[in-house]
Amino acid sequence: MVAKVNEYFKLIENNYLFVDIAKKVDEYQKENPSAEIIKMGIGDVTRPLPKSVIKAFKAAVDEMADYESFRGYGPEQGYAFLIDTIIENDYNPLGISLDTSEVFVSDGAKCDTGNFQELFSKDNVIAVTDPVYPVYIDSNVIAGRSGKLSDNGEYENIVYIPTTKENGFIPSLPDVPVDIIYLCYPNNPTGTTLTKDQLKVWVDYARENKAIILYDVAYEAFITENNIPHSIYEIDGAKEVAVEFKSFSKVAGFTGTRCAYTVVPKELKVEDEDGNDVYLNPLWNRRQSTKFNGVSYPVQRAAQAIYTLEGKKEILENIEYYMKNASIIRENLEKIGLTVYGGVNSPYIWVKTPKDMDSWSFFDILLDKAHVVGTPGVGFGPSGEGYLRLTAFNTLKNTKKAMDRISKLDI
Repeated sequence: MVAKVNEYFKLIENNYLFVDIAKKVDEYQKENPSAEIIKMGIGDVTRPLPKSVIKAFKAAVDEMADYESFRGYGPEQGYAFLIDTIIENDYNPLGISLDTSEVFVSDGAKCDTGNFQELFSKDNVIAVTDPVYPVYIDSNVIAGRSGKLSDNGEYENIVYIPTTKENGFIPSLPDVPVDIIYLCYPNNPTGTTLTKDQLKVWVDYARENKAIILYDVAYEAFITENNIPHSIYEIDGAKEVAVEFKSFSKVAGFTGTRCAYTVVPKELKVEDEDGNDVYLNPLWNRRQSTKFNGVSYPVQRAAQAIYTLEGKKEILENIEYYMKNASIIRENLEKIGLTVYGGVNSPYIWVKTPKDMDSWSFFDILLDKAHVVGTPGVGFGPSGEGYLRLTAFNTLKNTKKAMDRISKLDI
């Protein structure tokens, strides 16, 4: 007998998009050691954890040093103190009621969006908006749902729904039957949004076709305009068809601390091969209990602190800081004649490449001539070709410096 590899791994790209970028930047830095490179590609934050978070974090660590208050394994689903706080602050003000058993605390929305597909049959047809966050695609490729990668950059068994300037970044309903739909709004990478009426179209479609929506709302805190939903559960009937993923990474600086949560409503169900109803809430609970030991107690206490009065004030300061960066990026790029999207309800700016150049060529120009790193749009799917994503998560000083450099380029 010989151990065999999961053959589906062979179908994914050799390297993750951001690994490719990191290697390219590292090589450039070695060849140009004096270059001061400003990274605006990966969506990592630069502002430190808020003071209220640090205070709670330290207090919880001190508890772990005492026999009376020490904690070992916590509940895989998350501590009740954080779950109750999440429901009270993130959902009740929107008129949404949730049971504590419907919220699952985790170490990241990326992990949950990648792992949730484990609950579904390999025969399910997956639909994604294009361009798309790579994890949605890759996790289904590894699970064996994708088929082979075609010459046009699409997997043969995945349904791609173009979301481009031609349709106003509003995806059309799929023209073939699908079972699982990935939606991310505010969108990563384009930074665009859907209104409540536009999102309702998708909820209605899922209800009529017994489909499931996996809704990534990691950037909802950056929404500035009215009529943009902060949760899919603001739409009537969404609890019947949607799972929601949310993260503390960007709003509270938890990219290195790791804490997020997923909402799986009790009424959400699929069918087994005999046509019997199977509810996803207990299924996800079972999966997490088997494969996940929960987020550490100090991290969950730190996450709870962002909902205090002081914490909310500090989080708002973070959001306003990054959205000021977004405005600076938008204004400067538009001033030199580039077409940009996003940056209004999202910290991402989606830039049309000049002179119809491809994404990687524009990436190379910005790196070589301005020492600024973006993310090539084609890395998010075929419809991302001809675009580049910039993030507003760098410092204000570096954001201004990067825009000054780009403004001086002959593009």
